[in-house]
Amino acid sequence: MINPVYFALTPVKRLGGSGHYLSGGISEMDHAVAVDRKMTERYLLGELDPQASQEFEEHFFDCADCALDVRTAALFIEHSKSSLAKESEPVAAPSPVASKPGWLAWLRPAFAAPVMALLLALIGYQNLVIYPRLQQTLARPQVLPSAFLNIGGMGPGEQPISIAPEQSFLLLVRIPPDSYPRHTAELYNPAGKLEWLLTLLSSSTQEQWPLQVPGAKRESGSYSLVVRGLTDNGEAKEVGRVTFELQIQK
Repeated sequence: MINPVYFALTPVKRLGGSGHYLSGGISEMDHAVAVDRKMTERYLLGELDPQASQEFEEHFFDCADCALDVRTAALFIEHSKSSLAKESEPVAAPSPVASKPGWLAWLRPAFAAPVMALLLALIGYQNLVIYPRLQQTLARPQVLPSAFLNIGGMGPGEQPISIAPEQSFLLLVRIPPDSYPRHTAELYNPAGKLEWLLTLLSSSTQEQWPLQVPGAKRESGSYSLVVRGLTDNGEAKEVGRVTFELQIQK
């Protein structure tokens, strides 16, 4: 059989011979007979005997439709072979990338058991040692370091208070009588940052308020207590301020 690609790329022309017959010349070959017998497919697949193949070749050189069918089918076959060859080429499989352990890796048995044991030991130490000590400290009477602060009046000047690290202390604050229904007391650290604010209800029978400053991590330096009067409309006006020297024992 002649290579179909040759016919796909060669201009159509008559090769000679006018008698177009199927095997043995039983019937004249025309386009309808070629289509009905699937001559194009059988020709390209090599299913025709030599005589039928030669007769079909002579026919499609004269029949533009059959020639087009042969060209199209031949190009399709060549393209399919090329595509299948590319697809059959071995492709290197990507090497597996080791995944990085996430933050949940500590939940694995190798890590979970030691972590849980450490947590249980910490909880036990807090419940058996730290909390009982705190309860005992709060339950017994204490003498707290203190200072007397006179707001808006004459005083002895800046008073020092000496405390242990993170120890609480007491401020005895005197606010002179005025017309404000409420006051606020604001404590500022040496950097001028507000540590806390407390609202006080004014009383005609009370001029001095004991303010306990809770223990916290503080630094030595000059602290300020600012007292403001609050009106019924919520407006605030400074009544006075006073400073004291906080000394942290080492």
